[in-house]
Amino acid sequence: DLYGAVRSAAPFADLSSSVYEGVLDMLSGRYPSDDFADLRPRITWDRLKGTLTAREGAKRVAIINGGTIPDRGLYGVFLSGERGPGARVGELDEEMVFESRVGETFLLGASSWRIEQITHDRVIVTPAPGEPGKMPFWKADAVGRPLELGRQIGELVRTIRALPPAAAVERLVRHHDLDARAAENLLRYLSDQAAAAGVVPDDRTILIERCRDELGDWRICVLTPFGGRIHAPWAMAAVERARAQTGLDVETMWTDDGFVVRFPETEEPPDPALMLPTSEEVEALVVRQLGGTAMFAAKFREAAGRALLLPKRRPGGRSPLWQQRKRAADLLGVASRYGSFPMLLEAYRECLRDVFDIPSLVDTLRRIETRELKVATVDSAIPSPFASALLFTYVANYLYNGDAPLAERRAQALAIDQAQLRELLGDAELRELLDADALAEVEAQAQQLDPAYHAKSVDGVHDMLLRLGDLTRDEIALRSRVDADAALKELIATRRAILVNIGGQARALPVEYAGRYRDALGVPLPQGLPESLLQPAANAALDLVRRYARTHGPFTTEEFAGRYALGRAAAQALLKELSAAGRLLEGEFRPGGSGREWSDPDILQSVRRRSLAKLRRQVEPVEPQVFVRLLTSWQGLLRRRAGLDALLDVIEDLQGAPLAASIFETEILAARVEGYSPADLDALCAAGEVVWCGIESVGERDGRLALYLTDHLPRLRMVPKEVGVTDPEPALLDHLEREGASFFGALHRAAGDGYPAETVDALWNLVWKGLVTNDTFHAVRAFTRGPERRQRKPGARSFRTRRVSPPSAEGRWSLVAQRVGTPVSPTEWSTSVAQQLLSRYGVLTREVAGAEGIYGGFSAVYDVLKALEDAGRVRRGYFVGGVGATQFALPAALELMRSLREEPEDPEVVVLAATDPANPFGTMLKWRDSAGRGATRTVGAQVILVNGHLAGYISRGGRQILAWLPEDEPQRSAIGRPLARQLATMARSGGLIIAEVGGVAAADHPLAPFLVDAGFHPSAMGFMMRRTALAAESTVKAAMDA
Repeated sequence: DLYGAVRSAAPFADLSSSVYEGVLDMLSGRYPSDDFADLRPRITWDRLKGTLTAREGAKRVAIINGGTIPDRGLYGVFLSGERGPGARVGELDEEMVFESRVGETFLLGASSWRIEQITHDRVIVTPAPGEPGKMPFWKADAVGRPLELGRQIGELVRTIRALPPAAAVERLVRHHDLDARAAENLLRYLSDQAAAAGVVPDDRTILIERCRDELGDWRICVLTPFGGRIHAPWAMAAVERARAQTGLDVETMWTDDGFVVRFPETEEPPDPALMLPTSEEVEALVVRQLGGTAMFAAKFREAAGRALLLPKRRPGGRSPLWQQRKRAADLLGVASRYGSFPMLLEAYRECLRDVFDIPSLVDTLRRIETRELKVATVDSAIPSPFASALLFTYVANYLYNGDAPLAERRAQALAIDQAQLRELLGDAELRELLDADALAEVEAQAQQLDPAYHAKSVDGVHDMLLRLGDLTRDEIALRSRVDADAALKELIATRRAILVNIGGQARALPVEYAGRYRDALGVPLPQGLPESLLQPAANAALDLVRRYARTHGPFTTEEFAGRYALGRAAAQALLKELSAAGRLLEGEFRPGGSGREWSDPDILQSVRRRSLAKLRRQVEPVEPQVFVRLLTSWQGLLRRRAGLDALLDVIEDLQGAPLAASIFETEILAARVEGYSPADLDALCAAGEVVWCGIESVGERDGRLALYLTDHLPRLRMVPKEVGVTDPEPALLDHLEREGASFFGALHRAAGDGYPAETVDALWNLVWKGLVTNDTFHAVRAFTRGPERRQRKPGARSFRTRRVSPPSAEGRWSLVAQRVGTPVSPTEWSTSVAQQLLSRYGVLTREVAGAEGIYGGFSAVYDVLKALEDAGRVRRGYFVGGVGATQFALPAALELMRSLREEPEDPEVVVLAATDPANPFGTMLKWRDSAGRGATRTVGAQVILVNGHLAGYISRGGRQILAWLPEDEPQRSAIGRPLARQLATMARSGGLIIAEVGGVAAADHPLAPFLVDAGFHPSAMGFMMRRTALAAESTVKAAMDA
């Protein structure tokens, strides 16, 4: 009766019984819902009686989600303060709402409206009469031009081009409602096309035009007037053909006037024949390409929405479009395993018949083959007018296709190999990481043992059987609020469930699984089951294992084998097969367990998430000053060590950090190594223990560079590619690649024996491009000092140097690529960089990657950090207040940071270079507000930290001093007194004069009394301290000038 009623409607007059029954199969639960919850049955189909009965909740779902108009996730616009139907003003596109802000005005209808509030499902507005507002926009699918209209347009083009200009203008004006100027403009456009390409596409001629774009990539434009309904499948078939024959990842875009295909990274012009598939193969090519397109995904989403597979949760509620797309993608992943899934077939039908015009495309290609249509091919240096219009649309389509920051786009190229990452990180010790309570919670929910998940009706018991599979009477009773015996009796009577014998136990099965259990376990089935449910099931035994794994926590081979009375070897073989396919994980998972276990990846991930959430809740975020104390302690600034081993440890921590060459030794290394001597670094470089690499030039006599331990260089240094060089740099690179490490003399000859200064400049240009390095740090010192005259020391004997190398070119020069050797994989590089950053900072945030200029940004190491968290090596949470929410930390760093919550008894004063990695201000933490010119991370500037608080800032040369003191006592004295004493120490050694503090006269600043207490004396120039004796130069500078 229902079949006849449906066929009586005109749209379904030709509905076949197989398609009709396929929809009923889907709605009655034939397809398993354990992969996608909304596949659960909506109706009960008694196949023996031939009746359909609505299930619990089906009516509500149908009423809330009724209709066939696709849900595009539009935001409702409502008048502020009003209720009821009259409050609704209209609707806005989701993308426009995302681009709008509270307070903006926009036009809707004939009125202007001001946005007062944007919620998750509506926009609240108030009238804004007379105010200018931006125009709203709504995105929708463009309807392609039909072939009939395309042929008429082509005929018009051919006809008016055959007429004299005056007659053509007259025809366009008289018969096509153009004014004279528009007609002349159109004729000029056609004339320009004919002049540029020699061919104008029309109803009898197709033009294939090849040209190069700005990057040198080939593009083929196929120009016809036949419309988008033909061009879209034609372009897809051409792309499939081109990919199969060339192996290139070509891109395409189509309009009503043709389509364009881009061939990246190919020198030879592509064969135009690739654009002309045969009429016999074109439909098969389109079908192969269609399943992976955005159009197919959209049509599948719309079909699934009409079929109640993507229901809303409440009436009138908005379902965000991105959420619909994600749920539809999940459903598509499940449905694609079943070739007969109705919505899959409907999406193909809609694309191939309603959107595309495949019969007309086949006819067009057949006319090309029989030469009824002429195909002209031209190569052009500059695209013709028709091609230019098509290419402009191509650019508009792809302009935001990769709409992500540059660093994020770079990171996409660093594809993380998850298998290799697991090898690099080792096996995760999940027994120690997983929380027993979290595991029990997940198991109870997966098995529906949690009271909140108990079956509440007969339909609920049936749903439970569909989800969990076979259950005994007692197991059903444990999971139900209804009488288990009565529910089971009713399900068996209505043939919705059957009883089978497994391992000597009577267990209930949903009738939909009868064929699978028969094929998997060989269990006998009761008589009288519908033939449609007894079809052979592919991989029935593997489906049984997957369902068991999805509804249990980690289990052993023996537990699974015992459940289904299988031999251990047979069970092990099934488990191994699923593990090899990535559907099952093997390891040591259960806390307190022993031996190897198996687990479904989703179950294990749920347990991980809950376990990690419990760990995160245990950590309260610390104040920023505690984090600052962590950095200074973690990086060894409070307890400096001495000797070569200490220097090597410091370099190991600083590897890869981009720091200014001019202060690397005097302010970075000297702050960490007691009695630092430049000779020690030279010795380590000469011994091959340490390598330095340039990163970028800063001004004329400085630049940023990084130090590396030689053994770690290949894993941490990414050699730049395709760096532009100018003469004589190529000659120097060729010489170093051919001869290896060389002194300046040999390099100067290779450069042509010109001016030595030009060779030196070329060498340092290559240094800052990251291509060349030196086996001593002395050249760096000489470069940053510049050509100044060295002072002669009293008592020193003079001599005339016999060297020909300038000081900044001393030592042996070599290629960084030769020191790096064979590059590591992107996965190894990302892993090493992530571990290095954790080692340097202890607590890592997104801002660190930007501050250090990591190639690919934070995204390059994010996957590694997540894997380290899964492995229990790092923690993720909100550990530091006032810093970005994405934070990863080493457990040892967290313990140290917690121990630093209490203020120290004695003031902890640290003076740092503003650019020091241990100074988080300006990167991870914001600078504090100040009057006038604020603090910056400038080379030569210094910060003074007191107990982790940013107390003072001294600009390069001491010209600007900033101080931040608390408002109240005793906190003000606790910061101000140590700050003043530190300034006094600096004044004694360097003659510091404090005229202003933060743009205020020093005498009027709250710091003034503390300065007086520290020994400063007021003067006309400001606060100053007379030195009793000239302070000796620092040990570092003396050693550098030696």
